[in-house]
Amino acid sequence: MKSKAGELAVTPARHSFAEMTIDLFERIIPDPFVLAVLITLLVAALSALFAPQASFEHIVVGWYSGFFEILTFGFQIILVLVTGHAFAHAPPVQRAFKSVVGLARTPVQAATLTFLLVAFASFFNWGLGLVVSALLAREVAKRMPVDFAWIVAAGFSGWVVQAGGLSSTIVLAQATHGSPMNVVEKLTGHVLPFSETVFTTFNLVPAFVMLVATPVVLALMKPRDSDAIILDLAKNPDPVPPARPRTLSFAKRLEYSRIGSLAIGAGGISLFVLAQFKHIGAFSGVNAVIFVMFILGVLLHGYPLAYGNAVKNAARQAGSMTLQYPLYGGVMGIMAATGLPGVIANFFIAISNTHTLPFWSYVCSLLVTFLVPSGGGHWAVQGPFVIPAAVALHSSTAATSMAVAVGEQVSNMMQPFWAAPVVAMAGVGVQRVLGFTMMTFLLGAVVYGVAFLVLV
Repeated sequence: MKSKAGELAVTPARHSFAEMTIDLFERIIPDPFVLAVLITLLVAALSALFAPQASFEHIVVGWYSGFFEILTFGFQIILVLVTGHAFAHAPPVQRAFKSVVGLARTPVQAATLTFLLVAFASFFNWGLGLVVSALLAREVAKRMPVDFAWIVAAGFSGWVVQAGGLSSTIVLAQATHGSPMNVVEKLTGHVLPFSETVFTTFNLVPAFVMLVATPVVLALMKPRDSDAIILDLAKNPDPVPPARPRTLSFAKRLEYSRIGSLAIGAGGISLFVLAQFKHIGAFSGVNAVIFVMFILGVLLHGYPLAYGNAVKNAARQAGSMTLQYPLYGGVMGIMAATGLPGVIANFFIAISNTHTLPFWSYVCSLLVTFLVPSGGGHWAVQGPFVIPAAVALHSSTAATSMAVAVGEQVSNMMQPFWAAPVVAMAGVGVQRVLGFTMMTFLLGAVVYGVAFLVLV
């Protein structure tokens, strides 16, 4: 273990559960790409043993299909990372981050502030929360000596409310008339408004408990100063824009001119106004996050060359993600082709009744998320099983839908699929971060589980 001075030091005996978990994850969790390979092999093996369509052909063809079907989504997430990273490194945004982080005087205050800001952003837009979690953590680490993985975990923990928020894929699908993913409407003819899903006691009460309890857990997990591994700015420097030349050729004048950026910005703002007031075009979800980050980034960097350089620096962080997402797409393809999620879901349905179905759907969701981490893909494999069960058992379709969504957000605290862009933006290893977020996962699993047993 390295001390703050960067020298090797004898690691003292560890006693807390959190510290033992961190040590365990650092020892057993491989690189995210290797982990994606192992998950692929595990799902293939489970499908061969238990799935109803477990032929070699179904497994291989499903894997191949899923590998490429996720390319659009994978590239969208990479663009979330790249445009968010570039936006966050615009000079005005950097100044805003410094002002916000400057409010914290101690590491615990900084972790609490980072967690709450990310939770607030994630409730309204999951993509924005994902970007802010890494970049706020990085700004904290530049201002005070703090274990970098711990502060990154504090930010990522704020994402624990996103799937129960306003931009949740599952929530939006059930609230959208005619959506191909609106399983509730297909079976009942009823569209679920936010008043029956997001703004309910069984969603808001546990979310509030998480906002209060998680900072306490984070404070208890703070590594001792002697154990802290701080951000090495020499190895992870902030991008420095090239100096502007004194004499400008015609080409250079175009590169440094603000006209191009202002034109792009005007077009983007016009589209946003039309989408909001004239209802022209679909302006929601991950595409809206990318577009807003792109437009704001172009404007705030001032001129096209500055934004282009920021994107080049951001793209370096996306390399490790390029093949992880196709591999996870292959996992989803195997699941869909073999029917393995149905086996898992039907087991929980068999032990449920009218009152307990949302709870067991939540437990099932906790498990399925490890194999199908995308909200849309998750709902595609679990929704068609739990909603018919809710109808048959006369259980709440709204609570059952939210149980699937909330189970996803809690398990995401242990899912490298979503941790990958965060650690890539922050510049830290995923193993140590997941060692900390394991505690957020355990807390969330209990809090939301109790809510679905007591408040539904």
